[in-house]
Amino acid sequence: MILLGLDPGLGTTGWGVISAEGNRLSHVANGQIKTEPGMQLPRRLTLLFEALGAVIRTYQPGGAAVEEVLGNSNAQSTLKLGQARGVVLLAAATAGVAIGEYHPSIVKKAVVGTGGADKKQIQAMMAHLLPGAKLAGPDAADALAVAITHAHHLASARALARRVIPS
Repeated sequence: MILLGLDPGLGTTGWGVISAEGNRLSHVANGQIKTEPGMQLPRRLTLLFEALGAVIRTYQPGGAAVEEVLGNSNAQSTLKLGQARGVVLLAAATAGVAIGEYHPSIVKKAVVGTGGADKKQIQAMMAHLLPGAKLAGPDAADALAVAITHAHHLASARALARRVIPS
């Protein structure tokens, strides 16, 4: 199955595509979508939507996962991040792709082993888990981590479903 991981941001949205075959994961592609801070917000959101649509059409994922938004002390930044996240969700949903959502600490714990991991630790683990993958940047690494987390959760759900005995 091809899975798309997304790390939303208005300035930079990271995306990562992996292939999950059983417990085997392999890197397909990754990148970052950037918008210019000087542009009007509607234009930035439109560019993000269109670029994600192109990624989805190119890789045709069977599932997608998006990192949840953490609030911060700057309400305006949190609002803009939430708007970008909404566009990311809309792009996947419009394409008919099923979406999982994960808290950043869940993603960090899934790939590094601790919910407090930093960006450098995530990048190091991506190099270890997806050997040979050239990372487009820290947001792309985060997106790949989200995709890997989703792959693990889907595999666990399938295993659990096989163990449930019908009544």
